[in-house]
Amino acid sequence: MYRTRVKICCISSIAEAELAIRNGADALGLVGEMPSGPGVIDDDLARDIAAMTPPTVETFLLTSRTSGEAIAAHVEFCGTTTVQIVQHIDPGEYPTIIERLPRVRRVQVIHVEDEKALDLIDQYEHYVHAFLLDSGRPNATIAELGGTGRSHDWGVSSEFVKRSKKPVFLAGGLNPKNVREAISTVAPFGLDLCSGVRSNNILDQELLQEFTTNVWM
Repeated sequence: MYRTRVKICCISSIAEAELAIRNGADALGLVGEMPSGPGVIDDDLARDIAAMTPPTVETFLLTSRTSGEAIAAHVEFCGTTTVQIVQHIDPGEYPTIIERLPRVRRVQVIHVEDEKALDLIDQYEHYVHAFLLDSGRPNATIAELGGTGRSHDWGVSSEFVKRSKKPVFLAGGLNPKNVREAISTVAPFGLDLCSGVRSNNILDQELLQEFTTNVWM
């Protein structure tokens, strides 16, 4: 039976990583320096969390860097299994990333502001292992590149999943109450969330259990 993957983002400590893993998380999101948004940790802590995470759980480094060399250097330092590129970068930067990080999985974030998001499938699909659909506003005065707590048009996301040949994660405003609707509407490969399982910015055991129960019910 197909199992929807769950990625818990904004992991802020080894204790939070252990809590997410105990509750069945398939992946952890470690947030590097960002122009805005929650969950940013320093690269030394991201490296420590990546090192202690068991091999059955993926570690995603969220990077706002935009050049292939800078992205590769960031991932090499932190030692994560996956890089999540949160900007709409020039596709010409990808060959450098692929050459420098041949064993690291590549996930391109697409910020779904309107139907133009669908045009980005062809732009990136050749270079990535997966997409992640989020609700950021990269062209805002202060760029929003994730962690907004807002949902976007799931109709666009559903169409994106249908058109893409690569796995697609859904992010943006997910919580225990709307996750079943999200799955039935979008049919994503995986789900990514931060604030939806937090209380006072701390990963909440009860919300996390409620969320995963509703995903895999």
